[in-house]
Amino acid sequence: MDRDFGAIADLVRIHAQHTPDHAALADAQHALNYGALDALMDRIAASLQRDGLQAGDAIAICASSSVHYAAVFLGALRAGVAVAPLAPGSTPASLVRMIEDADARILFTDASAAEVVGPAKEGGIARVALDGSSVGRGFNDWLAPVGARPAAVEVQPSWPFNIIYSSGTTGEPKGIVQGHGMRWAHVQRGAKYEYSADTVTLLSTPLYSNTTLVVFFPTIAFGGCVVLMPKFDAGGYLQLAEARRVTHTMLVPVQYQRLMA
Repeated sequence: MDRDFGAIADLVRIHAQHTPDHAALADAQHALNYGALDALMDRIAASLQRDGLQAGDAIAICASSSVHYAAVFLGALRAGVAVAPLAPGSTPASLVRMIEDADARILFTDASAAEVVGPAKEGGIARVALDGSSVGRGFNDWLAPVGARPAAVEVQPSWPFNIIYSSGTTGEPKGIVQGHGMRWAHVQRGAKYEYSADTVTLLSTPLYSNTTLVVFFPTIAFGGCVVLMPKFDAGGYLQLAEARRVTHTMLVPVQYQRLMA
């Protein structure tokens, strides 16, 4: 990764061309290799463009971690669309404020967030259900046809990559806009932490957390595999770590404590 700047979505394309069968994403229900991930990202980017989104616009995702969640995040980036990953544990009022603050055009969600997103309202934000549940339009129905390709977008380092919401010391979530250039710096730093195509990263922390994303994106950029757990449990984590021969992860202190108990 010895270059001034590269778009992470472009690196997925390169991996798909050179190692299409290499594992990219996995959860308990789905798995994608790089060839399949690249094609799905194209369909997602094309779908966003079909719906009128342009580079610099934003979407929101409020859902449990999954292959579809990760693919939507990456597909949006290919279209130059920023992502606001939001916590399913937010209050309904807080979620509405964050969506409005991010000026998100589409909300991607799932059954785990049904209570916080509430019933759909006429004239409200468009919703897509990542898990096929009744919280929104079905993901597969929303997707552009197989083989769809988006209009090319040349991502710039200064463009917004994601909008992370943090309550800080006030209790009121505030959006932190992070650019493609910053995420690229994380990728460049990844070599020091031995990220490579052989990396297998296990993530049980949510994708709305910046500390999770700091590990997620270098794994993908280097052509490794990310295994996603929607919820942490010590026994399941250890079984996956052994079965997948995990090399990298991100844990918070309470998770370390449970693993050591």
